[in-house]
Amino acid sequence: MKTTIDIPDGTLDEAMKFTGAKTKRDAIVTAVERFNRLKRLERLNTRVRGQFRDFMTQAELKAMRETDTPKIRR
Repeated sequence: MKTTIDIPDGTLDEAMKFTGAKTKRDAIVTAVERFNRLKRLERLNTRVRGQFRDFMTQAELKAMRETDTPKIRR
């Protein structure tokens, strides 16, 4: 789709630098794709947040690793 938009030069230059794009078009496409992916992940996060009550705590995970990891003898 062709669209004409006015993007400030500094903003577009930054987008090209951050995306590693060689062309303005590639920079815009990459930035929009990344933005869309971020928003999809945010939406997913709000839907599943709090639904995994049976997961281990950090302390439980650490304790399990300490007991299940074989000790190396020197």
